[in-house]
Amino acid sequence: MNVDFSKNPDGLVPAIIQDELTNKVLMLGYMNDDALQKTIETKSVTFFSRTKQRLWTKGEESGNTLRLVDIKLDCDSDSLLVKVNPKGPTCHKGSDTCWNEINNETFGFISKLEDTISSRINSADSDKSYVASLVAKGINKVAQKVGEEAIEVVIEAKDSNDELFLEESADLLFHYLILLQAKGFRINDIITVLKFRGK
Repeated sequence: MNVDFSKNPDGLVPAIIQDELTNKVLMLGYMNDDALQKTIETKSVTFFSRTKQRLWTKGEESGNTLRLVDIKLDCDSDSLLVKVNPKGPTCHKGSDTCWNEINNETFGFISKLEDTISSRINSADSDKSYVASLVAKGINKVAQKVGEEAIEVVIEAKDSNDELFLEESADLLFHYLILLQAKGFRINDIITVLKFRGK
């Protein structure tokens, strides 16, 4: 990786820190060549602290570390996108990001869809909602529907109609998200299990 540290008189380049899983931008730091090399070698994100005038590994005092996943260099070779798995809040003030965001992990459209499913389940007009009426029939009915959609995905996977395969896959995912909430869970609970398996 040929980073151009010479463009700034202090020999530093900005390093944008992004959560690998959620794509949230967590913070902005600065790296010199030594900080970059230490980050690559140790897999713990290290910066050059402009206030302390030394290398500083994120979490060396708080324990809230940033585990390196990947580093990308921009088109001008003078800034870095550092993808990480954060352990604990990133900001020293206790929030997930340095822009004062405190949330569970969010997954873009999927999280919005989960919120919609939740509002439909809890809607006063539940008789007008497919989601609410399905959940009202009980967990067995919801689980049965997921099973039916899974079978349809398998059938379409063995065929050559990609459009139908994607349509049935969308139906399966939608009904699985309903089943998760009917059981009191969300996709984040599944991600937690997968992350634990990946350790």
